Amino acid sequence: MIYQGSEMWPLRGLDSRQSGIECDCGISRPLRPGQYSTVSEVALQAGRGTVSLPSKAAERVVGRWLLVCSGTVAGAVILGGVTRLTESGLSMVDWHLIKEMKPPTNQEEWEAEFQKYQQFPEFKILNHDMTLAEFKFIWYMEYSHRMWGRLVGLVYILPAAYFWRKGWLSRAMKGRVLALCGLVCFQVRLFNGLEEKPDSHDIPSGPPSVSTSVDLTCCHTGVSLLLLILRQLLWTPQLPETRQLLWLRRFAHGTAGLVFLTALSGAFVAGLDAGLVYNSFPKMGESWIPEDLFTFSPILRNVFENPTMVQFDHRILGITSVTAITALYFLSRRIPLPRRTKVAAATLLALAYTQAGLGISTLLMYVPTPLAATHQSGSLALLSVALWLMNELRRVPK
Repeated sequence: MIYQGSEMWPLRGLDSRQSGIECDCGISRPLRPGQYSTVSEVALQAGRGTVSLPSKAAERVVGRWLLVCSGTVAGAVILGGVTRLTESGLSMVDWHLIKEMKPPTNQEEWEAEFQKYQQFPEFKILNHDMTLAEFKFIWYMEYSHRMWGRLVGLVYILPAAYFWRKGWLSRAMKGRVLALCGLVCFQVRLFNGLEEKPDSHDIPSGPPSVSTSVDLTCCHTGVSLLLLILRQLLWTPQLPETRQLLWLRRFAHGTAGLVFLTALSGAFVAGLDAGLVYNSFPKMGESWIPEDLFTFSPILRNVFENPTMVQFDHRILGITSVTAITALYFLSRRIPLPRRTKVAAATLLALAYTQAGLGISTLLMYVPTPLAATHQSGSLALLSVALWLMNELRRVPK
């Protein structure tokens, strides 16, 4: 039965889309959007118990929470990129979830923290002439990054537990919430595994390249998953199912995947400082294909560990992404689409060329920190808009 105020409406003969018990978006909905303005809770008598489903007001609250989560994760990506670009990632030589939340407050505490850093290879090999004032800068950069990570966890986990307890999440949404919670926990564990060892004799260059790439990939994946959940909360226009639209939809999905792969390759560029090996465009040095692409053995190692190959891959993926987005835009112009969908396609095109320009400028100017940080942030914006366009073109069940 569906309860509206003091009235009861039978569910017999209605399927899940008609009754609103639970739709495929992962958020349970009322009978029909906008039909009941006074609904505060919908209940389904199911065998032994009652399952509480959220009202439209609860849907809006959950949607806003997901938007905030997306923003905090995006902030973590941006701040993490700046931390890596300033080579601040190893300034805090240990990791404690609670203990390190309080920064040094006096000269004695700062001297003790600096002495701990001096025991590690990064200071001995690269920063042996660093002053205490310079150490404070990189320390605060890493401290800000870690504190922001804690904020991401709190903003996500505490409201998720509250909504779960209130019964505002359907079974499908609970699965997605648990998956994202696991991703947050994996990020914490990854952070804990990035500590530098004092007896190491390797030349440090910030966190290990593969771990850095996994870290960035998890951030991009988190934003992608959050946006995919958010798209279910947005009203999507009912488009006529034509062959042209079907091809456009498939092409948009492929393009979004290509944008994600390009962002992933950019994470490897950041982790290996690969932006510093060939600072010319469109050629790499004097040739289109450099000779040191396959320096490492076995060959597969070059894809993940050879800076030349990593930069080459990022160039090819970037050029391919821009080409695909351009083709997608002109294909969308040939089909009658709602205004919001056209805006999404045009925004994606503009961001693609802006991002390409930022990447080329970063390369030619030898990776200045402000420009490189803007380029890293741009990849997140480009991926977000690609997902927005996917949502606009998706098929709406009748």
